Parts: sequence; structure tokens; C-alpha cells
Amino acid sequence: MTQVTEKAIALKQKLIDFVYDAEGELAVALETYAAQQSKRSNYGIKQQNLTIDTFITEGKVGTQTPLAIFLAQTDLSESDRNLLQNWQKNLTGLFEIHQIQENYFDLMNWLTAKQYRVYTHSQLPTKEMKRWQPGEIILTRIAPINEQEWFFFSDFITKGRLSKPKLAVAIGEFKSNYPDFLYGDAPELLEQAWESVAEYHQEFVDFFKSDRLILPGRELNQKISELQQQMSKKRLAAAGIDDSQSFQSIIASTGTDEAEITEAATELGADAETVAKVLRSKDKLSMVTPKVELPPEIKQAEQVTVFSHPRWGQMFLPSYTKFTELLQSGNFQEQPNFQPIVRKYLEEPQINFYVWQQLKEEFPRQLEKLLQIFLQRPNFKLETDLEPTLLEYDKSSTPQLPEIASVPLHLQTLFEEAVAQVQKSKSKTKKKKNARGFK
Repeated sequence: MTQVTEKAIALKQKLIDFVYDAEGELAVALETYAAQQSKRSNYGIKQQNLTIDTFITEGKVGTQTPLAIFLAQTDLSESDRNLLQNWQKNLTGLFEIHQIQENYFDLMNWLTAKQYRVYTHSQLPTKEMKRWQPGEIILTRIAPINEQEWFFFSDFITKGRLSKPKLAVAIGEFKSNYPDFLYGDAPELLEQAWESVAEYHQEFVDFFKSDRLILPGRELNQKISELQQQMSKKRLAAAGIDDSQSFQSIIASTGTDEAEITEAATELGADAETVAKVLRSKDKLSMVTPKVELPPEIKQAEQVTVFSHPRWGQMFLPSYTKFTELLQSGNFQEQPNFQPIVRKYLEEPQINFYVWQQLKEEFPRQLEKLLQIFLQRPNFKLETDLEPTLLEYDKSSTPQLPEIASVPLHLQTLFEEAVAQVQKSKSKTKKKKNARGFK
């Protein structure tokens, strides 16, 4: 396998050299891709290497990937060509090291719980790899050698052994920095996640009788909670489960052994001890649904405008009314909050492309004038210039998977355990402070 791996990495080096030596459209595409990626994460040398390796199969020059261009312009043997074509299945992931052998690692992609045997090669920093231990987390990109075996296609970023709260944060960062690879090796999970967003949107519209509403923050928080409770009951009923039953009574009625439940749950990624605690619990069964936690500034806002969309999800905007009032005032520059609020709308992720499209449809003339003044571009045209301007502020016209999307069971279990650990830690800290107060 060592010879096969070294041959694969030699081919990859030819491909890298081809990309670096290219001029014209390919060079421009690489520069653009690298600039976009640098906005999302720290741009050290390891990140730069990962970006280049990702560009090979994910970047676009017109309608073609750099890999496709290389295959079309290079004389290769049939076996080499087949190997390179398989690299379209390349995968960037956040992996946990399960087992370490002399020339390979058994890794698990934390985003999907899928496992891989990944071979090393001579171009990797072996000193750093020799320090690795089972349980450590690494960010890297892997590529197939064949249907069962893979090799490290890129440099790696070692995250170390992470507590559950830190692992949950790392997964959140991965989602922000690599949204296109969230479920890169499990398209069925991605499809289910998008379906759940559409379902949530429909439940939202049925509950509120509209896809847009304005409510005080406290009332909105209460209504969202009611909506989620209603959704949970519907899912229980659809599954034929009585939500008044405890976990134990359901097990008894089905005749299923607790050991069987534990084994099935742990195979899906849950911790055996956690499963055992759930099984012993007298609490009533509740289905896991995407829980919306409104931040304090939304809960406390006097007025919140909410948009709902089957792809963009829900957007909660406490300043939307103020922004529309600014648009309708006509004398933008005389308003004391003109500069800050426009900058906020351009820079904040929550105010996404969809929100700007609603503003464009409702206030086209006013919005064009406002942006001409703010951007100091008197020739700015809404129809032709808005989309590229929004892209400069990292507001793509393609929606990313919203927070309300369903997640695999093992991730939901991790997030819940992470929150529990953080709360437990805070509770201990609070008790210590109270204890010191009585001394």
C-alpha cells in the first residue's frame, strides 16, 4: 500500500504544480477562491495548503474544475486517470483518531460518524503525527485510493483532545468555515436536513398564518416555544407514540430489552452511560427537534420582524422597522443612525441575501439612493450592482443550511451533553462564589 500511496501523492503533486503554473482564467479562479476562503478562517500556512487542495476539486473555471482541466490536458495511463477521477469524492472533515497503525490511521468523521482507513505518505509532517494519540481531533482533507482505503490528500490542523463543549464549538466552526462539506460524505443526511428546514417553515406559516410577522421579543419567544412543543407532539403522534408515556413504559410495552436499546444507541454514537441515564429516567419522552434559542437582544426587543423561508429558515430582526423608516425618510444623511445601521445591515450574517431581496422589492428607489450615498458610488444601480456588492460582504445568493435544520443523532447527543457540562461547571463556580461569601 505504501507504493500505491506514494504514487497517488506524486500524481497529486503534478496536479498542484499544474494549478500553480497556470495562467489566465485558472490563475484568476484560484486567487478568487483563496480570497473568499480567507474571510472564513485564519489564513496560516496549513490553512493555505488546505485551501489549494480543496480548490483542485471544488473550484470552478467556468463550468470545469481544475481537476477536469488537468485530466483533459495531460497524458495519463488508464490507471492514473481512474485514480484522479475518484478524487472528485475528496472530503474535508473533522476527524477523530480511533486507531493508530504504522502507516495508516482509522478515523471517524465527526459530522457523519462515518469511518475511514487513511494512509500516510512521505510529504506529511511525521514529527507532529508521531505525537498523535487516539481520541485526538484533526481537520484535514482525504481522498480515495480505492473503495475501502483513503490517503491524506492535504496537510492537517491538529485540534488535540477536546472536551465535549470544545468539540461542539469546533463542529460549529467547521459548519461556518466549510458549509459545503457539512455532510460531504452523506448526501442523504444533507437532503434530510434541507427537508426539515422546509417542514419547519411550513409549521411556522401554519402556526403564525404568515411567513412574516412583527411581535415584541418576549411574546415572540413564548410563541416560538409553543410552536416547537406543537411540532414535537405532532412527530410523536405520527410515530404512533403516546407522549404521556415514559421511556421505561415504552420499552415495557414493546418488549424491548434495555441492553438492546443501549447497544443500538451507542452504535449511533451516543455514550453508553448517557443512554443508561435516559433509560432510568422517569421523565416523559420528548422528541428531539431543532430548538430555537433566541438571544437576549431578541427576547428583550420591543419589536422584532421575523421572516420565514423554506430554504433560508427564520430571520429575527429587531432593527428592521428602524431600517425601513430610514429608507422612507428620504433624508438619509441627516439621520443620526445612518452610517451604523447601514453598516450593520451589510456586515451582520443574520441580515442575509434574502432580507436584502425583500428590501429591494419593497423599497427599490430608496434603497438604491441609500447605497449610492453610503458606498459613495453615485452610479450604483440596484439591478446590476446589489448582488456583487452583497457578495463582497459575504452574503451569497445561495442559502447555507440554517440552524433549525435537523442534525444526526450523535451530534444532537454531543450538543446536549456539552451544554450539560457547561451548566454543571457554571453551577460549581456559582457555589464556590457563594461559599466564599459566607466566610
